Amino acid sequence: MSNFHKLAEIQNALNAKYFEREKEVEAMLIALLSRQHMLMIGPPGTGKSALAADMAKIVSNMNHFQWLLTRFSTPEELFGVLSLKDLEKGVYKRNTKHKLPEAHLAFLDEIFKSNSGILNSLLTLMNERIFYNNGHPVQVPLMSIIGSSNEYPEDEEGLEALFDRFLLRFEVEYVKDDNHFISMLKENTSPLLPSMTLEELNNLQFFTEMVSIPEEVYEKLAEVRMALNDEGIRPSDRRFKQSLSVLKAKALIEQRQHVVVNDIVFLENALWETSDQKGITTQIVRTLAQDTVLRKMEELRNDAEEIDGLLDDNSSTEERLEASKKLKVILGELTTLKNNNPNREQEMNGVLQKVIAMQKEITNKILDPIN
Repeated sequence: MSNFHKLAEIQNALNAKYFEREKEVEAMLIALLSRQHMLMIGPPGTGKSALAADMAKIVSNMNHFQWLLTRFSTPEELFGVLSLKDLEKGVYKRNTKHKLPEAHLAFLDEIFKSNSGILNSLLTLMNERIFYNNGHPVQVPLMSIIGSSNEYPEDEEGLEALFDRFLLRFEVEYVKDDNHFISMLKENTSPLLPSMTLEELNNLQFFTEMVSIPEEVYEKLAEVRMALNDEGIRPSDRRFKQSLSVLKAKALIEQRQHVVVNDIVFLENALWETSDQKGITTQIVRTLAQDTVLRKMEELRNDAEEIDGLLDDNSSTEERLEASKKLKVILGELTTLKNNNPNREQEMNGVLQKVIAMQKEITNKILDPIN
């Protein structure tokens, strides 16, 4: 099996295990391939740490470090204790074995609980991949840090630099779909996940660097930058530069040797600076970079999900009939869109099947309201 097929197999397996986490699964793989850092923000119990742990297990021979930070965490917990033998000689050298400086992938829970004693070393390690031990710079093997937090950092906490180190940022919520929720409750066993070696991952990282970026993508990025600036959103030049590796990784996951303009849509998770800018950033990026067919398809899918979400066990027959009629109109528009774009049939079928399932469930409840 080729490295690319293994990558797809891993992605599919994680998507099957973690309901409604497709974006986060893809982002973690992209973070590993592009050697960037990823942040997940959301309430406890949403599978953030479990997903990160599984990602680490998937790559054999990978050094993995995981830690829950508190206000009282010390540098020793992350970077290792001082060597007593060296300390006797007046040398302040840490024993970093099994600690963050020797990790390829790290998961730091409640990352914004970092205190000043940890922060400076963490920032240098994340940005430069260097850890200063006894004043000497040591190159670390770190590929990615996956950070998580239940909430955004407060402005006065002095954590802006740490927040900025995470190129990819995702808000994680509880499972929304009832069918997914029930399937999650019924899941009793953990499926055996596929794996790859560290060498195979290194090869995929090399192939990621080889992905080409055509001129039209650079031009579209400049257009996105200008539109964001007009709204007072000014991602740094460094953030745009780092985003190129993310675009390459996105293309590689889709088994392409070049980036396409539509890949830029993924940067809706990277180009905002504060949480209140997230919505307008998404709107700008999608408007400028998303192809019109995909945009229309997502609009129709979102409309269908909104209609379905308004119903509950107490909804009347009349409300269900009205919802069914609206879904029928959406199905008609999706069918027309599919017929007009035969080369997009596979994408369309997935959305069509989902909306058909929604309408079928509503119809069943109309015909058999007791159940």
